[in-house]
Parts: sequence; C-alpha cells; structure tokens
Amino acid sequence: MHFNPYGGAAAQIAAELINHGDTAAPATLTSIFKDRMTVAAVEDDEATEINAWTTRLRHVFEADPAARVDLVNALLHDSASKPYISTHDGKAPHLHYVDAHAGTVPRVRAYTAGGLAHLVCDAPDRFGVCSREGCETVYVDISRNGRRRFCSTRCATRVHVADHRNRQAS
Repeated sequence: MHFNPYGGAAAQIAAELINHGDTAAPATLTSIFKDRMTVAAVEDDEATEINAWTTRLRHVFEADPAARVDLVNALLHDSASKPYISTHDGKAPHLHYVDAHAGTVPRVRAYTAGGLAHLVCDAPDRFGVCSREGCETVYVDISRNGRRRFCSTRCATRVHVADHRNRQAS
C-alpha cells in the first residue's frame, strides 16, 4: 500500500515511537528520526516532551474508529499544525505541517499528527494494535491486501498454532 509521505512514513514513525514506549532515550529517538525527518539530535528535555506525546499517539491506535477522529483532531490542534506547500531542496511541491524553522518537538508533533490524520481519512482500517492477547505492539498495515491483524509474523503464528492446538484437543 502506498501512502503519501505523511500517511505512510509519518504514521510509521508514530507507531515506532509508541512501540519504543514512553521512556525512550534521546539516542533512541534520534535513531528513529534519522534519515526519515529533518531534525537535530534529540536532547533530554525534548525526549521528555516527545515521550509524553507518544502516550497520546497510542490512544489513537487503541481507540475504535469513531473515536479516532476526535483524538487526531486534538493532536492536530495541539501540534499547531498549519499545512503549507513547500518546495525545498529542489523537490516537487509537497505539504508540510510545521514551519521549516521549528524545533524538534513541534516537528515531531506536526509530522505524526499529520500522518495519523491522513491515515484516519485515507485508510482507517490500516492501523491498530496487535490482536494477540497480551501484545501491545501497534502497527501500520502497508500490505497489499490490507488485512493485517498482528504486529508480526511471530505473533500471528503463535495465535494460529494455539488455535490449531485447541481445535485438535476438542
């Protein structure tokens, strides 16, 4: 599934932030953004703010589809997201959701909120929390058929094997 840069890459960054937890170290956050966003190395105070934002991102993945709209609208509001068209670095015109001179935290907030907004509007059934009981890993479904329910093949296999064993025991 091909998404625009905000619906795809940004939503995947949101999922990765969530899966690292709300106590990710600055170095971990910096590695998540490296080569995917234009941000400087994350400082300690920025990590604290990004980790707090991550908790709010998780709520979107966990919510039922009807509630996601309000949660993402709140994220967009709080990120002070104001879309504009940019043509930097010789690239074709494309949308940005924060001023080019904004700091790391506003950039992360606007990018992830914008990504989730595109996902909620364009493909609301393509993200969620792993269906394996006890697994809290979130995912963005980029598969061709769009029927993903698990965070990984490993979780899917565990569920399918357990189901098979239950059927055989009956």
